[in-house]
Amino acid sequence: MALIDFEHHPKLANFPKRPLRLTHSMADHPLLSLPALARLAGKLEGDRVEYNAGSVGIDQKPEDTPMVDMSPEEIVERIETAGAWLVLKNVESHPDYRGLLEACLLDVARTMGHRSLREADFTDPQLFIFVASANSTTPFHCDYEQNFFMHLRGPKQMCVYDNEDRRYVSQADLETNPGKHRNLRFDPAFEGQGTVYDFSPGDGLFLPYTWPHWVRTGDAPAVSMAVTWKSRAVLRSNKVLFVNAMLRKLGLAQARPGVRPTFDAIKAAAYTAARAIVDPLRRNETARRMLRGLLFGRKANYYYNRGETGTP
Repeated sequence: MALIDFEHHPKLANFPKRPLRLTHSMADHPLLSLPALARLAGKLEGDRVEYNAGSVGIDQKPEDTPMVDMSPEEIVERIETAGAWLVLKNVESHPDYRGLLEACLLDVARTMGHRSLREADFTDPQLFIFVASANSTTPFHCDYEQNFFMHLRGPKQMCVYDNEDRRYVSQADLETNPGKHRNLRFDPAFEGQGTVYDFSPGDGLFLPYTWPHWVRTGDAPAVSMAVTWKSRAVLRSNKVLFVNAMLRKLGLAQARPGVRPTFDAIKAAAYTAARAIVDPLRRNETARRMLRGLLFGRKANYYYNRGETGTP
């Protein structure tokens, strides 16, 4: 049985440009049970776990996000009553979960007729796991990966907006760096304009690169995972968006990626050169935290603010 299957297989029409419903067989995997996830939450480094109260708005202001005074393990163990939202990031750092991630992506690659992740252009694979209490909201945001969203437990709803329509997310808001919170402005006029997907365990969705969305759990706790990767084109676009964000902070607004290919190539090369210097310094949590604070300011480490309300 395939780990992931698609509504429109075998042609995968419009992949990876448009959302595509999928089903999967991962809901009962032992590594994704609540006890296993509680153990995992206790092993991850502090900047690989983010959590807050689940009672937030679609248009939540980051500085007003309510927190919860529990450890990550306690949140997962008490998710029925915790009133919390939690994400475990870069779970592939643990070998068993790395194997799970690669098995899912390789299954899709073979469905598409490829023999390997490299041949399918599935680079930089990462795994994120979400655990949330009933009636919790993930505010309006977009992600900078390509994402096979796979729902595992409880009811959940996702509302997705067309990334080709700049009414929803401006070019300035689309630009990003680690000092910028992911939450985006949500205009009440957007209500009813997105496509709503309802999920039960075993359901999922391919979510394309930077398509804005918000997520809400139903009347019971929910667990989901995001199996993500970046194509070479996405890696290049992320580099350009990062440099554009930095130049915009200096008052130098830039064209979106793809408009000026020569300048895009220069920006991507500059980013690559800078990362070659910085990456060796990021090998442990303390160094990553110091670098984020130095380069992007105090708010870049907002997820370290635990158990209190106020500016992250």
